[in-house]
Amino acid sequence: MNNKSIGVFDSGLGGLTAVKQIMQELPNENIIYFGDTGRVPYGTRSRDTILKYTRGDIRFLRTFDVKVIVIACGTASSAALPMIKDEFDVPIVGVIDAAVYAAVRATKNKKIGVIGTSGTIKSGEYEKQINEYDSGMQVFSKACPMFVPLVENGYFDAEVTRLIVEEYLEGIRAEGVDTLILGCTHYPLLEKVISEYMGDGVTLINSGAEVAKYLKKKLDDELAHSDKIDKCQYRYYVSDDISSFEELGSIFLEREINGQVNKIDIEKY
Repeated sequence: MNNKSIGVFDSGLGGLTAVKQIMQELPNENIIYFGDTGRVPYGTRSRDTILKYTRGDIRFLRTFDVKVIVIACGTASSAALPMIKDEFDVPIVGVIDAAVYAAVRATKNKKIGVIGTSGTIKSGEYEKQINEYDSGMQVFSKACPMFVPLVENGYFDAEVTRLIVEEYLEGIRAEGVDTLILGCTHYPLLEKVISEYMGDGVTLINSGAEVAKYLKKKLDDELAHSDKIDKCQYRYYVSDDISSFEELGSIFLEREINGQVNKIDIEKY
C-alpha cells in the first residue's frame, strides 16, 4: 500500500476531465491538481517553452512527495515527456500511451483520426506510437487550436463551437476514420458536438478516461493503492484567477470545488 497522493497537472482546466475519471477509477486516492491557468494554452508554444513549463509543473508537484504524476496534457505528454521522463525520481504517466492502446483496439478499418493542439500534432508522437503497434494503420491528424479557448470559456455546446468543429473535422471525416482520438484533455467537454458531427460509426477515444484506466492498472500491479478509509482529500492549485477556476472547474468535475483552490507562483519552480 502507498498512501501518498497522486499528482496531476495540465495547462489549464482540461486536465480536470482526467481527474474526474481518476476519482471514479480510484475513489480512495488523494489527488493534488495543478492547472497552469496563467500560461494556458501550451499547444501554441515552442518546444523549449513546453519543456520549461513541464519541468516547472513537475517540480511543483514534487514538493508534495507524490507517488506518481499524471501529465493530463496532450501537448506536454507528446512534446516534453519523451525528453524528460528520466529526469525525475517519481513515475510520470502521460495521456498518449493509454489513448493509443485504446484506439488501435477500437478501430476496425485501421483508419484513426487524431485531433490535438498544434504542439501535439507537430510532435508526431501519436502517429509514431500507432505505427509501432501496426505499420498498416492510417493516421489522419488535425491541429484544432481553437478548441482549448472554447472550453476554457465555457462554450461547450454553442453554435460557434459547431461551426469550428465542422471546419476542423471535415477532412478527417471525409477520410472515413472509424476511430478518433481526442488528443487533448480539454476536448471531452466538446464530445457531444464532435460526436454529432462525426456520426455514430466513429468511436471517440477520451485520453483522460484511458489514462485513468491505465493508472488504476499500474497501481493494481504495483500494490500501490491507498488503504486509508477516511474521506479523500482533493487539492487544487492554479497560476491565475481562482474564482473562474472554481466556477468552470466544478462543471468539468461535476462536483463543487469551492474553497479548495490556491494560487501559486509557478515561476518559482
